[in-house]
Amino acid sequence: MHDTLRTRDNLTLHLEQWPAGGERRGTVLIVHGLGEHIGRYAGLAAVLNAQGWNVVGYDQRGHGRSTGPKGRLRQADDLLQDLAQVIDHVRATAPAPLILLGHSMGGLICARFVAEEFAEDRASWYRAVSALVLSSPALDPGMSRLQRGLLALLGPLAPNLPVNNGLKPAWISRDPTVVQAYRSDPYVHDRISPRLVRFILDGGAWVQAQATQWRLPTLLLYAGSDRCVSPAGSAAFSAAAPAAVVQTQVFPAMFHEIFNEPERDTVIAALTRWLDTRA
Repeated sequence: MHDTLRTRDNLTLHLEQWPAGGERRGTVLIVHGLGEHIGRYAGLAAVLNAQGWNVVGYDQRGHGRSTGPKGRLRQADDLLQDLAQVIDHVRATAPAPLILLGHSMGGLICARFVAEEFAEDRASWYRAVSALVLSSPALDPGMSRLQRGLLALLGPLAPNLPVNNGLKPAWISRDPTVVQAYRSDPYVHDRISPRLVRFILDGGAWVQAQATQWRLPTLLLYAGSDRCVSPAGSAAFSAAAPAAVVQTQVFPAMFHEIFNEPERDTVIAALTRWLDTRA
């Protein structure tokens, strides 16, 4: 099922809904990663539907079928404001509990959204959710000193200059069919801007700073052989967060897209077992 939503700055977000049949256990809201789109999660949605979970997702601004310039932000909090609007829209019709599932940059967005709980003066976009799943989140993008230096130079001068994100399709999965589909997907792009990079860096730092007091039930699944983001970011968050709240599983041999790896069934099984405890 398709739907659309207008953002505060008059962009159109494309939404996908995969309703579960029969009695529904709750809703999983998927937030995709940089350069991709929500259609790539149809297979995961089908598995979750079979488990009784209603699934919703959206193309982030400048991605997929949503409007907006690729890889650019008008305001630093655009992606957080968009997520809040989607949550409000979904809650009007979808069954509770509502669980966020974010992959890569989407994981960073979800974690930063949740971490606003600890701000002294919470932003207007903050919404409480029931639980969180992070898939190879971009808590540390793994930037070199040279890249950080370029960001410091370009950020003030050209915050929305679109540049190549530097990510190679071969890094996403060890499954060649997944890589080929990604290469030929007309809705995939490779753009990023200094303002978006700054949002990722600042968001990751804020999440890490709040890790010790984390309260929301969270499942952290990440790839140990990731070259799109640094696994060290997930490892640091896991080490600092309360073990009773954040359940972590690392897959040492896997590449970035753990739900699209040859051993994806192992990852999905870990996800569905944890979701069973949240229903």
